[in-house]
Amino acid sequence: MNIGPFTLANNLFVAPMAGVTDRPFRQLCKQLGAGYAVSEMVTSRRDLWNTLKTSRRANHAGEPGPIAVQIAGTDAPMMAEAAAYNIDRGAQIIDINMGCPAKKVCNKWAGSALMQDEALALAIVQAVVAVCAPRQVPVTLKMRTGWCQSHKNAVTLARAAEDAGVQMVTVHGRTREQGYKGRAEYDTIRQVKAALRIPVVANGDIATPEQARGVLRETGADAVMIGRAAQGQPWIFREIAHFLATGEHLAPPLVAEVRRVLLDHLQDHYALYGEFSGVRTARKHIGWYVRALPGGEAFRARMNLLENCQAQCAAVADFFDELGASNDRLPRGLARAPIDLGEEQERQGEQGYEQEAH
Repeated sequence: MNIGPFTLANNLFVAPMAGVTDRPFRQLCKQLGAGYAVSEMVTSRRDLWNTLKTSRRANHAGEPGPIAVQIAGTDAPMMAEAAAYNIDRGAQIIDINMGCPAKKVCNKWAGSALMQDEALALAIVQAVVAVCAPRQVPVTLKMRTGWCQSHKNAVTLARAAEDAGVQMVTVHGRTREQGYKGRAEYDTIRQVKAALRIPVVANGDIATPEQARGVLRETGADAVMIGRAAQGQPWIFREIAHFLATGEHLAPPLVAEVRRVLLDHLQDHYALYGEFSGVRTARKHIGWYVRALPGGEAFRARMNLLENCQAQCAAVADFFDELGASNDRLPRGLARAPIDLGEEQERQGEQGYEQEAH
């Protein structure tokens, strides 16, 4: 499928997740089968653009294209300026955040709170498209089904966004009121797909190859976007791609491969964040990799006490060496274990928006 002039490798996308989809994680997911990845959200506040956090988020050095950056805010001129700022720093696609449910984001009327004010939401879309179109930079939109169960307006907003020039819409199958709780519903996504001519992407509760196939069939969507299920198992994209193509499951990854993937991920992570921040922010990634593995919880408790990169890498290597001594591959059932990280995901979203100044 295409987004504007860009032809994507496949229709399996990495969701933008605050505190997660940094450059090392996006690159890793692409290496392991994702066709497209969107950055964690960048604030539209000019006074925060020179902070270390924003400079890291706007760093796309060595990242394969197309480079997609998500922007968040509530003021149309500021959002347009943020789009231009990120284009100047390498963004090839601009995504507008109308999907984040985090309280600190919505309390500022950003993220999914914009769905309550359709006039403001459309003004933001029009302003961003006006800046991006002359530069031939496609604009996409990520939203929820609505603010609450009694106010689902995804179809109305999606139609207006398409008319304003948006070239792809992603819908998370929950309202803002739901956050990450409960089960995603796909009826609204199917309605959005039926109403639009541009590509529509389905997001929410896609954690297995069977679920990906089922959601594509149920919604008619052009692609699926995967977030939490990729945390700690970035190879999920190649597994889904293989299943969609053949109807068969790939064997779980070799323990030796997972060891290499994680250690390479850590090195890229440390290079971006430095040792002090890198060791601490890497802990969640390591925890996600090992959470369902034998001895994983005990290892995570020990690993969280380590304070330097060398010790952290050595502990990870030892853990997987020990696991590999008795298992060639990850246990099949554990490799695809369902995850429920709703509270963690909302916390990451709040931190991603609020802590830019720190």
